[in-house]
Amino acid sequence: MGGGRPRHALVRRARESIAVGSKSFAVASLLFDKVTRERAHLLYAWCRRCDDIADGQDHGGELKLDEATAKDRVEAIRILTHRALDGQPTADIAFDALGLVAAETGITREMCDDVITGFQLDADGWRPRTEGDLMRYCYHVAGAVGVMMARVMGVPEDAHEVLDRACDLGLAFQLNNIARDVWEDDAAGRCYIPEEWLVEMDIPPGQHMKPQYREQLVALTKRMTDMATQHDAAARIGAGQLRFRQRWAILSAANIYGAIGKEVAEQGEHAWDHRVHTGALQKLGHVLSALGETVRGSYPPEAMPEWTRGKLLVQARMDGPIPDAAHLPIRDESVRRKED
Repeated sequence: MGGGRPRHALVRRARESIAVGSKSFAVASLLFDKVTRERAHLLYAWCRRCDDIADGQDHGGELKLDEATAKDRVEAIRILTHRALDGQPTADIAFDALGLVAAETGITREMCDDVITGFQLDADGWRPRTEGDLMRYCYHVAGAVGVMMARVMGVPEDAHEVLDRACDLGLAFQLNNIARDVWEDDAAGRCYIPEEWLVEMDIPPGQHMKPQYREQLVALTKRMTDMATQHDAAARIGAGQLRFRQRWAILSAANIYGAIGKEVAEQGEHAWDHRVHTGALQKLGHVLSALGETVRGSYPPEAMPEWTRGKLLVQARMDGPIPDAAHLPIRDESVRRKED
């Protein structure tokens, strides 16, 4: 596993990737123990590389989409991922990193395929029609990653309650990201606001960024950030099942990403005048706040989210492609049953 590359080399390149691609998660990951931190960086490197291949980016930045090759890029992601999971070299450090961390933690092909399906939806030009469609997308691009991250932290595959809460945190992250990036997504020809929500607000398709609809847009993104807050609260209960340093790291990340959603909601119509982010001092404050919660424990949420991991898994399997038929050997005609 690892494409024949030394582990320390993969870890070093993964650390460089996260330092450039996600300063927020890089800060939170420093709180992990050494082994968990390295594995988290290895997983991040794969996620970041897949995202960049799918969108024609380099660690984020301006989307450079080419619809003619979007599906080909996703297929390349799938082939390289499966090759890495099979223990074969890929000639790409990020995919070799996945092969290594999967071998060390029990990350499965199904988990990876769930994430790749999110890229496939974008490549197909998919748009969410209902709230359920939105949440299914959030599951693929972030909730499934949360489950993989839990495995990186050593959560057993049968600890379903903890894995459910890890999924909740991923859903919260993605909902906040969508609310923050409405303008950037629109510029790239994408919209993750459900069509039914837009109809409810009398916003014509493709017009949600027009000034005359800004008030309605604020209400819709507030609905997203409120949903994110609910999933975030549920996730914190699961964090209580982790070891101390892991719990502190996860709660720090939850605080940092949660602050993005709160800032979007507070800025209202000005939320998209510039990209919302958290500064270094703010991150430090969120880390210290997470330490206090790590020690005293988290308060249970008033209500659990409607969209559970189980419900989203059923929807994902029902809406996904029909699996290939099993290739069963044909019985040799020369072999006859007694009654023949």
